[in-house]
Order: sequence, then C-alpha cells, then structure tokens
Amino acid sequence: MFSGGVRRQEAEDVKVEIEIEIEIEEENKKSATSTSTSTSASVRDNTVFVDDKYNIQASDSLANKALHLPISDAVPLYEQLLSNFPTAAKYWIQYVEAYINVNNDDAIKHIFSRSLLYCLQIPLWRCYIRFIRKVNENKGTEGQEETRKAFDFMLNYVGTDIASGPVWMEYITFLKSLPAMTAQEESQRMTLVRKAYQKAIVTPTHMVEQLWKDYENFENSVSRALAKGLLSEYQPKYNSARVVYRERKKYVDEIDWNMLAVPPTGSYKEEQQYMAWKKLITFEKGNPQRIDTASSNRRIAFTYEQCLMYLYHYPDIWYDFATWQAKSGSIDAAIKIYQRALKALPESEVLWYAYAELEESRGEIQSAKKIYESLLGNGVSVTALAHIQFIRFLRRSEGVEAARKYFLDTRKSPNCTYHVYVAYAMMAFCLDKDPKVAHNVFEAGLKRFMHEPGYILEYADFLCRLNDDRNIRALFERALSSLPPEESVEVWKRFTQFEQTYGDLASMLKVEQRRKEALSRSDEEGSSALDTSLHDVVSRYSFMDLWPCSSKDLDHLARQEWLLKNINKKADKSAWPNGACSIGAEKGSSGSSTNFKSSAPSAKVVYPDISRMLIYDPRQKQVTGPPPNIVAGLPSVPITGTPIPSVPSVNGGTTNPLQEILKIMPPALVEFITHLPAVEGPSPNVDIVLSILLQSNVPTGQTGQVATSPQQLPVGPSGSGSDLSGSNKLRPIPNESSFKPSRDVQSGKRKNSDRHEDDETATVQNRPLPRDAFMMRQIRKARGVTSSQTGSASGGSMISGELSGSTG
Repeated sequence: MFSGGVRRQEAEDVKVEIEIEIEIEEENKKSATSTSTSTSASVRDNTVFVDDKYNIQASDSLANKALHLPISDAVPLYEQLLSNFPTAAKYWIQYVEAYINVNNDDAIKHIFSRSLLYCLQIPLWRCYIRFIRKVNENKGTEGQEETRKAFDFMLNYVGTDIASGPVWMEYITFLKSLPAMTAQEESQRMTLVRKAYQKAIVTPTHMVEQLWKDYENFENSVSRALAKGLLSEYQPKYNSARVVYRERKKYVDEIDWNMLAVPPTGSYKEEQQYMAWKKLITFEKGNPQRIDTASSNRRIAFTYEQCLMYLYHYPDIWYDFATWQAKSGSIDAAIKIYQRALKALPESEVLWYAYAELEESRGEIQSAKKIYESLLGNGVSVTALAHIQFIRFLRRSEGVEAARKYFLDTRKSPNCTYHVYVAYAMMAFCLDKDPKVAHNVFEAGLKRFMHEPGYILEYADFLCRLNDDRNIRALFERALSSLPPEESVEVWKRFTQFEQTYGDLASMLKVEQRRKEALSRSDEEGSSALDTSLHDVVSRYSFMDLWPCSSKDLDHLARQEWLLKNINKKADKSAWPNGACSIGAEKGSSGSSTNFKSSAPSAKVVYPDISRMLIYDPRQKQVTGPPPNIVAGLPSVPITGTPIPSVPSVNGGTTNPLQEILKIMPPALVEFITHLPAVEGPSPNVDIVLSILLQSNVPTGQTGQVATSPQQLPVGPSGSGSDLSGSNKLRPIPNESSFKPSRDVQSGKRKNSDRHEDDETATVQNRPLPRDAFMMRQIRKARGVTSSQTGSASGGSMISGELSGSTG
C-alpha cells in the first residue's frame, strides 16, 4: 500500500481530485434536464403548489412532508425544494439520506456531484465521507486508499472552515488505523499522520487547542528528541492560529448558519446578516494569520463561497467575488463565477454588463459580443438599455458602421424607446463629430415621441449646444401644442428658463404668463395661480447657486407658497387616508412630469397625514388669562388657533379628549402631570420639571393603596402631596412591610442626628433638593416666588424641607 512513496501518493491525490471535479461538472450538466423534468412531475403528480416559492415556512412543511413519503413520491418534492434553494445544505442532507436508507448508491453519488462543490457546509461533507467509508469498508487496501483520497478531497474544500476540527480529528484517527506490515509502511504512515497534524494545528478551528495537545502527545510518543525540535518550530504557528481563531469566532458568531437563501426584502435580519458576512470577508482579506498568499486566497475564496450559500440572490456579492478573483490574477476563476452568477440571477442585467466588461477589458471582443447577444436574445425581457449598451460596444469594437446598422434594426423593435434615439444621436454628435446626423436622428424620433416630455427636453439641450435658438423656440411651441397640461409642466419650466437666460424682457414675461395660464387649467386653485408673486422675480434673477435674496426670504416665500396652495382645500380632501392623495396631488401640481393618479395607498407604507400640519413659529404667544381647558389641574397646551376637538360620547354628548386620556392614565402619572406648569415654546425648563418630579408624592407600589381618580386630584401641589416646611416630622412612619428605604438612606452616618429618623422613613421623591443657592433662585424666579413666600406650605412652593425650615 505504501510502496509508491509519499510524493507519488500526493501526485495521485491531485490526479484523483481533478477526475472527481470533472465527474462532478459532467453530472451538473446532466442534472439540468432531470431537475426540470422532476419539477414538472412534482406539479403534475403531487399537485404541490407554493404561492411564494421562497416562503420558508411552506418549504419546511414541504420538507417534513417528504420525510414521511416513499422515495419515489418524495423525489419530486425534494427537486422542487432544491430548485428554489440550491444552496440549502439541510435539504440536500435530507435528500441524500432518503436514498441512503434505500441503498441507492448511484442516486447518492449523483446528489453529491450536484451539491458538494457549491454547498460548503461541514454536515453535508461529513455525510459524504460517511457514505464513502461505508462503501469502501469491505474493499481492503484499495478501499482504504479510496477513503483516504476522499478525506483529502474534502479537506481541500472545507478544511479551512472554523467548524472543521472534528473532520481533522476523524481524518487523523483514520490514518492511525491504517495497517502497516513493514517498517517502511509504518514510517510512511507516521509521516502522513504528522502532516495531517501540522496542517490541522495551523488552521483556526474550534478544536485547535485539542489538536495541539494531541500533536504533542503524538510526537512525544514517536521520538522525544525529534519532538522537541518539531514542537518548537510549530509552536509560534499554533499560537498565531489560536489568536486568529478567537478573532474569527467573533465574526462567525454573528452569522445565522440556518438561514435560507432568499431574495433580499430589506428586513433588519437580512441587513444584519449581510453586514456580518461583509465583516468576515474583510477580516479574511486582511490575512490576519500572515500566511502565504496562496493559502490566504484559498481562505478568502472559501469565505466567499460560504457567503453565497446564504446571500445567493445578492448580485453585489457575486460581483465582489469575481472582481477579487480577477484582481488576484485568476481570470478563469472570475469567468466561472460570472457564469454561475448569471445562472443564479439571469434577470440581473448589471451582472451581464460586468461579465462583458471583463471579457472586453482583456481583449476577448468576440466573447464579449456573445455575452451581449445572449442578453439580447432573451426576447421579451430585453430593455432599451441593453440596446444602448450594445450600440456603444459595437461603436468601440467594430466602428461607426456596425453601430449604425444595429441602430437601424433596433428602431423596428417594440422595446425601442426614445432613449435609444437620444443615445445614438448624442454618440454621433460627440464621438463622430457629425451634428447633421444627430439632428436627423432627433427629427426622426420626434415623429414617434412627440408625447414624451423627456425626449423634448433632450432635443432642446442638443439644440442649445448648437446655439440654434430659433429651432429651440419652434420645438417648444410644437411640443406644448400637443402635450396635455398635466404632462407639460417640465417643458414649460425649461421653456421659461431658456427665455430667462437667452431672451429679452418682453419674451420672458410673455412666456411666464402663458405658462401660468396653461397650468392654471389643471390647477385646483384656478385664478390664484395667475397672480404674480415675488417668487417669480427670484427665479427670474437667480443664477446657479446665486440668489437675489437671503435664505430667510427664500424660506418665507416657500412657506407662503405652500400656505397659498393649501388654504382653499376642502374638508373632504383632508380626510383622505394617511394624506397619501394630498401628497401626490401636490407633487403633480408642483412640477412633476408624471401623470399622478390617486389610488389606495400601499398597506406596507404608512403615510403621514399632512392635512392638519401646522408650521411651527416660535414667535407665537399663548393666550393671556386662565387656560380654557383644564382637567383636574392639567394645563392646556397653548396652540394658537387650534381648539381641542370634542369627541362624541356614548350618551350622545361630547367629551373632552384630555378628560378621557386622564381616565386611562396610571395614578402616578396623573399626579405628576397635574403639577406641571403651562409652558411656552417647544420644550419646558428641564430644571423645573425635575424639581417637580422630585417633590411629587408619586406612589411607589404599596399594597392596599387605592388609586385616586383624575377628578379628585388637586389643582396644585399641597402640603400632603410634597414635603414642604419640614412636614415629614408630623407624618406617621409607614409600615416596614410595604416600604423599604434605599441604601443611601440606610448609610447610618448623618451629620444631623436629629433628622436621622425622618431620613430613614422618607421616600426618594420627598428628599430635599441640594443646597444650590443659584439653582433655587432660578426655580423661584421661574415660579414667581418671592423670598417672603418660602416659608408657606399652602402656597405651593417648590422649595422644600430645609429652605422652608430656615425661614420659619
């Protein structure tokens, strides 16, 4: 068995590995037809339909159903699942185990050939090695050699996985169990075991420390003299692997290894997993272990392959992988990745362009052309952008005539939009320096796309480059005579800008007036749109980012314009659901070229109701006098011009909504709210709120305490509600079973021993404020309290305890 030598065995291993890869690729080609046939059989025989093929719950229930079916009936279900989730290791394992149970070796090999190279997960590969060992267990020396080659094949693909520690240990145990009849065979076996250990201990895995201990024991059992040198050589490498393992584990722990590959939906979990994989890839690209470039590239490629198992439908991951391979010098590997990407995401047009760009950049023009032709051969799914990019490619690679010929053919295509005409005309103008051809193309397109405002604007820009002001005005007049008012907003805007820039004052004012008259027909404001405003003068005399007024004036004009548009809106329009239609109507009337049609808003999007929106003005003052709406001491919110609406009650009357809110609030919150003063402006004084909160007698959850109704709450703070003028000394000590003093109160070291008992029984809210003279002066000033009022408890003073006692 060991007569060939170690080098010859390694050469044979490489040869067998190549043969296995070729066999797997051939099996992949054969499986394409069988997969489609099995999928159709699934629908025909079992009538299993899943509304959303990427529904995870439905897929799991389908997999559970297949577990209880005979293999002949379960195969169509597995094929349906794997056509939707080709990288789901758990479905592959379940599928292959179903065939293992019936001992169908040919079907098992076929499944492994389809799944192993693109599903780099340890459980699936361990299932593969168990099958190989089972098949070869009775074949003697030949079977052991096949098993060893299978181990090498597996470790070559998944040996760098952080969870591959059990695989390395299983491989080493297998090598130790090989028979050795002669001293030479024993020496070769020890060499194989040593090499396996040395590869395992420099790989950052969960079991790297255990592998190192086993390696030390192995070397010491063979030769202590030799062990000392080998262990001292590999000790630094092992230490580096152990440090990298700890760092890698932080990134790996953030990844959900049970997630199925579904198209991105924008959920938080998907974004979290996306960023976790990006961090792990970046970590591996940094080569933290400082290993050789070839080994580092294998680890990076392995990480990308594992990432694609879960982010299979993300085109940017495919592109990053292919780009990294190309920059690393592996152009062939990058091409294979693009081919796999287009098979996985054939509708991703950007991947087609990236693949063609790679071929074109390395001089493979014919290969790039075939890629474009494959994209254009899809028929119905061909877009105008694909035509444009192919025209540009032909212009770069084959010249003007090839591009012109394809453009003439493309004009007859139903997918040809005005963008194709614009692209070819500008290419002829800028690249071929032929304005006459460009002008003829624009004129030819005008016959088909006169109704497209975008085409009119592009044609106008082209004429501006030619300084052809007469034809520009003629173009605008022709277009505006045929476009409906709701679609001519942008054209009128561009016409006005042209006259403001290049016309005289008379033509400028005339076009502006015509624009207002035309757009007022579709405006709901009617004649109000015909009024001249200062905004017109600002737009007339501005240039680029230079304005004839200040930013405050611009804000004021914008606010007044918004108010003018919404001042005459009827009540029924404000009742539109979530304000969506009002938003769309405003967009349609403020310059959007899209014809807005009111429709029911999406159930997944919550639109704000802006029909009752008020513009905040800090200069507004509250109404003087007592607040008109006070419920149980609660101050009303002073909003000018916005009365609080009444809510109809069950009995037919009306109820104040603040009263209803107070009824459902907790007593502690109501107690706190009733002591808050009326504030002016967007936010109250924080110090005042904190002082009221500290002095409020907020219930702390005592048992048997009855909550007070909002109607019975006092209007202001009283002596029973806060600790004023040392009133704690007259209050009975609460029961110890329902009240526990805090740690700060239980310290036992007080400077004032006379107040020791009171501090033991006082709650946190009733403790006095710190003796900060400046803060107390500010609070008294805000509350309007004079120095003569500090000793009165009935006056509702906020200065508690010590200050009040000092004046009494």
